[in-house]
Amino acid sequence: MRKLKITELNRLTPEAFKESQKIPLIVVLDHVRSLNNVGSVFRTSDAFRVEAIYLCGITACPPNAEIHKTALGAEDSVDWKYFNDTLEAVNNLKEQGYTVCAIEQAEGSVMLPNLLLDKTKKYAIIMGNEVKGVQQSVVDNCDMCIEIPQYGTKHSLNVSVTAGIVIWEFFNQLF
Repeated sequence: MRKLKITELNRLTPEAFKESQKIPLIVVLDHVRSLNNVGSVFRTSDAFRVEAIYLCGITACPPNAEIHKTALGAEDSVDWKYFNDTLEAVNNLKEQGYTVCAIEQAEGSVMLPNLLLDKTKKYAIIMGNEVKGVQQSVVDNCDMCIEIPQYGTKHSLNVSVTAGIVIWEFFNQLF
């Protein structure tokens, strides 16, 4: 087996990415404090053609050298918008017809392997703060919670890892 050269990967230019078909998914970052996590979510969102990222509260925005370190330019290809308040972002999404899903361990959450998406709908997923998760007031205003089953001793995953797992599942079902 031979590793492919970067020139053989046929990657889109940022301009072509902007014009490409996206999955009907917006990723919302609710008070995510780590700039590396923000950059990683941009990079994953680029890889799987996410429509946009909403950055809320204390979540940092591009341009930012620390975000760029992990985003590697994806902050220039993926559309993003800033909201001071995550509930404002949720209300905005609902007005636009999105089904809003908190990625959180909650009563009545849908386990990710059991999630069935409707290709005719638009979705938003909310990723929470590294310590506190998605704010309860935001969870209260979501249409559903989605949970990643975990079988070890820890009760959480890094927010950028969680985003990668969930975005991949949405891509598989919607693209």
